[in-house]
Amino acid sequence: MHNLGQTRSSHQRNHLLLTPDTFVRTTLPGMENASAVVHIGPELGAAFTEYTAEFEPKGELGNASAQRFIYVMEGALTLEAKGKRHELAARGYAYLPEDLSHKIVAKEKSRAAVIEKRYEQIDKVEPPRLIVSSEDSISSHALDGDSDLQVKCLLPDEPAFDFAVNTMVYKPGAALRMVEMHVMEHGLIMLEGGGIYRLGDSWYPVAAGDFIWMGPWCPQWFGAIAKCPLNI
Repeated sequence: MHNLGQTRSSHQRNHLLLTPDTFVRTTLPGMENASAVVHIGPELGAAFTEYTAEFEPKGELGNASAQRFIYVMEGALTLEAKGKRHELAARGYAYLPEDLSHKIVAKEKSRAAVIEKRYEQIDKVEPPRLIVSSEDSISSHALDGDSDLQVKCLLPDEPAFDFAVNTMVYKPGAALRMVEMHVMEHGLIMLEGGGIYRLGDSWYPVAAGDFIWMGPWCPQWFGAIAKCPLNI
């Protein structure tokens, strides 16, 4: 049935909510048998580009001119880099430094979250290295001491890395203890569950599949209301 112009998606000065009913797919340079849902990019003021890559079997991403992070949400990918072949199953991920030649091919129908960002060099700090891992191998820790909010840091907390990638799990009923306002901007994909997000002065019901961008100093708060744990 036609939605008659209704959607939960919202574009505001300091935040963006994109829901699957508004996703538009396109083919990015170098893609073969694959498409992208571009969620955020510099055109809207973000310092990075984030998109969901949707692969057919043997679908392929082209090389990136920026550093790239890829996280497999569904299916399986093969990564070739530095003369080695790596298999990425669901929840597997890779960080690829800027200008590192690589090839990413889908073994089956797959979906992956991709972040691309120009690297910001710090004097006397060596650029980051290739990382291939899985979320399943990373230990979680409580956010601000609340065991109902668990965080996994997928990239090392080291000066060489100029951005962070985390996954979070909220138990049903868990919520942030404060409204956060900070210099960091966020791109966020709701992987599972649902809840209520405050962004700026607006309140939004959110669910699995939604994408959220929060600009610097955007007031942000979340509470999980789904009956299953929320995973972002």
